[in-house]
Amino acid sequence: MVAPVLRPVRPALPADDDALAELDRSTWSTLHAVLPRPVPPYEPFFDEGHGPEDFLVVEAETADGQAGIAGYIRLVPPTPLASNAHVRQIRGLAVATWARGAGVGRTLVRAACAEARRQGANRITLRVLGHNTPARALYASEGFAVEGVLPGEFFLNGAYVDDVCMGRSLGPA
Repeated sequence: MVAPVLRPVRPALPADDDALAELDRSTWSTLHAVLPRPVPPYEPFFDEGHGPEDFLVVEAETADGQAGIAGYIRLVPPTPLASNAHVRQIRGLAVATWARGAGVGRTLVRAACAEARRQGANRITLRVLGHNTPARALYASEGFAVEGVLPGEFFLNGAYVDDVCMGRSLGPA
């Protein structure tokens, strides 16, 4: 199988709502989700607290010329406080099943770091479930370090799961 060709990362657009909602539903798993599996009728992907301005997306083209959104990452200030306006937080990352192994996640993490710097941040953080080994490995390979663990913070699929806090410096803003 030929890996999809990634297009440049771009900001999400309101018109991406349906495609992002479908991507979110199709990738739902207790490996990374703490909310229940979505069921119809589905809510819009974008809402008052989750606008297109918070998301970066990457599209990809397959060998047969088909193109679509291969993944997204959500980047937001962790709080509305001026005292931590220098921090951005990744609050969501999804990669389409058909695009896995093509570097989509790494591309999005790097784009989020670049966008955070562009916004004036000098630090970026995230939370990841302790059993999500692939995501933790990706983040560690991109310079994120474990900064704290909330043991047994979530009860998912019959087991208690740690919430792992990770972060990294972005250098001077």
